[in-house]
Amino acid sequence: MNERKVLWKAFTANRDFNKDPKIFVKSDGMYYTKEDGKEVLDGLAGLWCCNLGNNHRKVVDAIVNQAQQMYFCPPFQLGNDLELELANEIKSLAPKGLNHIFFTNSGSESVESALKMALAYQKSRGKGNKNIIIGREHSYHGVNFGGISVGGLVNNKRDYNNQIKTTHIPTILDIEKNAFSKGIPKHGKEKAEFLLHQINLHGAENIAAVIMEPIAGAAGVHIPPKGYLKRVEKICKQNDILLIFDEVITGFGRLGTAFAAQKFGIKPDIITTAKGLTSGSVPMGAVIASKKIYKQIVKNSKTPIEFFHGYTYSGHPLACAAALATIKAYKEESLFERVASLEEFFQEQIHSLKKCKNVIDIRNLGLVGAIQLKSDKKSIGKRGKEVFEKCYKKGVLVRPIADTIALSPAFIISKKQITEIIEVLREVINKVE
Repeated sequence: MNERKVLWKAFTANRDFNKDPKIFVKSDGMYYTKEDGKEVLDGLAGLWCCNLGNNHRKVVDAIVNQAQQMYFCPPFQLGNDLELELANEIKSLAPKGLNHIFFTNSGSESVESALKMALAYQKSRGKGNKNIIIGREHSYHGVNFGGISVGGLVNNKRDYNNQIKTTHIPTILDIEKNAFSKGIPKHGKEKAEFLLHQINLHGAENIAAVIMEPIAGAAGVHIPPKGYLKRVEKICKQNDILLIFDEVITGFGRLGTAFAAQKFGIKPDIITTAKGLTSGSVPMGAVIASKKIYKQIVKNSKTPIEFFHGYTYSGHPLACAAALATIKAYKEESLFERVASLEEFFQEQIHSLKKCKNVIDIRNLGLVGAIQLKSDKKSIGKRGKEVFEKCYKKGVLVRPIADTIALSPAFIISKKQITEIIEVLREVINKVE
């Protein structure tokens, strides 16, 4: 018997886990299998990432075949054929003008890389004083020091003091005005004006970039109000400030388009990606940069190595093989289009929970949504945790974020399975006090 306390799990209540560990031993399609052999219907695509479902055969085969041929290639000064092919595949999906791909191993690393690109770009053009990064309250940008600095979730940063130079604009969430909005909320475009407040306070000449998630996922699925992102984009362009979209969750089809930037008609300077790039099969991320950023940093460098940054596993052959197979499956199975076709059904299903006990808001867009419960004043997060536990026992996996229940299923989900998840949630939510 393995000693449980040897394992220190990430973002987990380890004391609770060690008392009652939840262990999966197998996965296939829309299901995980527990130690006792019972199946659990996956309502979150693993952790916002297994867009193809679990153990997609083409991805598995690609990984196995590549492992037999070459499972590692030194990334510095050398390359492998797959990373070049993959870079071109990603470029083909990205918004026009974003055509330079830098590989990482996770969303956190993608954000860290993007922040360095933004600062390096400004310094390269003789504007090194532009070194402030603006984030947004309730945003999540990974767990490296740059990410927690620009992020807006206090628990991720309160114990760590050595953070980079940042400031933040307010959250886009407004339950009072937008509760139970179906799709994009109507009210709140004016919240973008808080960006001007920060510019007036710090000076555009001192601000390098703005980073934001098009949809704030880890905060509980916060959908931007109509016109908000367009206004942010305009303010950035008018003030010579880079715009970074963190699309680690929304990238690769979650909203029915390859990227959220295309859904909202925005052209950011940098997009960060990870999760859906390999459908969760092998850790990988990618930063997609515009030509102007690449050209400024690379063409104007005074040193042979133009960008002193990277990772041992950047462009890892197994990850590249997995990503190429994943993108091929997205295209051949028309899965981005499938998300778009399921959006209305998913929306109606999730909003059918409106009258359930303690439900104060429901939010959705594409194939992602959230049900927010009124918090117990004595114990914030208690109801969310109880819903998670009861759903798990009934064979459905959802994600509790305090007292918000997030859903982000794989693109292969059927209408019957969507209904099953919603009906289990309906039963469970109505039983939670």
